[in-house]
Amino acid sequence: MLKKCISDPSLILPTESVRIKDGLSYEEIPVQILYRQVCRLRTKEVASVKVLWRNQFVEEATWEAEEDKKKRYPHLFESGGNADQGINFLLSAL
Repeated sequence: MLKKCISDPSLILPTESVRIKDGLSYEEIPVQILYRQVCRLRTKEVASVKVLWRNQFVEEATWEAEEDKKKRYPHLFESGGNADQGINFLLSAL
């Protein structure tokens, strides 16, 4: 049996702002580094960063390896984008 679906208009993204390729895919671009943490293992330390992506909400930010993101997106690390700046930016946007 089918149930009535109530849509949430706040979850709809405008299609003009998303550049869709011929294969119906698009590239996510990181906007900002929100947080940085270092996990200490027995023999090494692993640094990871929480990345805010374009066209996604803060709740959907993902943890990524810092080394990989520095190689691919060095501009995110040049401005000294630490966690305090990222959080203050997001709070001011609200």
